Amino acid sequence: MTDTLAAADWQAWQRSWDRQQEWYLPDREERFRAMLDAVEALVGPEPRILDLACGTGSISDRALRRFPGATSTGVDLDPALLAIARGHFAGDGRVTFVSVDLRDPGWTGRLPHPTYDAVLTATALHWLRSDELRALYGQVAGVVRDGGVFLNADHMPDPDTPRLNDADRAYRKERQARAKAEGAQDWVDWWGAAAADPVLAGPVAERFTIFGDPADGDHADGEVQPAGWHADALREAGFAEARPVWCSVSDAMVLGLK
Repeated sequence: MTDTLAAADWQAWQRSWDRQQEWYLPDREERFRAMLDAVEALVGPEPRILDLACGTGSISDRALRRFPGATSTGVDLDPALLAIARGHFAGDGRVTFVSVDLRDPGWTGRLPHPTYDAVLTATALHWLRSDELRALYGQVAGVVRDGGVFLNADHMPDPDTPRLNDADRAYRKERQARAKAEGAQDWVDWWGAAAADPVLAGPVAERFTIFGDPADGDHADGEVQPAGWHADALREAGFAEARPVWCSVSDAMVLGLK
């Protein structure tokens, strides 16, 4: 790490990422709590965790505060978010970060451990197409130990409730507009601030090369599926049990038990 990167206030960047995400997901901490409750119930208080599409390490941060005896491997492709994660956890031997592309069929070969007690991810895998996500679930099943758990919290609206979905969407837009008027950052604002920071300018430029500039629009090519689809896909991938364990109107968390 260069002297410039080492001097950055990574905790401040971590907090600002969390606040930006909460602009979209006001119940974000609730889903993290439910996720870690499930981890403790199923694999105990000292899990070996794989933080999948980890971003800045938000899940690892909460997991290690709750479970001091845990360890975590964070994997992601975004160089800017990984820079924040590595800086935030600098000196903490419980955490390792690896740059991987989850679309690469060989990505599991870069992990430091062959299996994990818990594989956790949130608000990330909707970037993948349905066929890519099915393939990923099969790979995840291969690294979750027998008796281990996988949890995915993401956008999973139910297409059978269109009026409810429309009302929730309108309500969320009104709430976001009020928060934005009070100074909250959205996705584009946050990336603009990161790009303007000399410490992160290089990693952000690299990130834009990989994913595109957020200001140009949504570059995701994923397909949002309901929670039942995810549960079925997890069982097909080799999980013995799978079901939703938390939900809001627009989002859900699906658990797969190996």
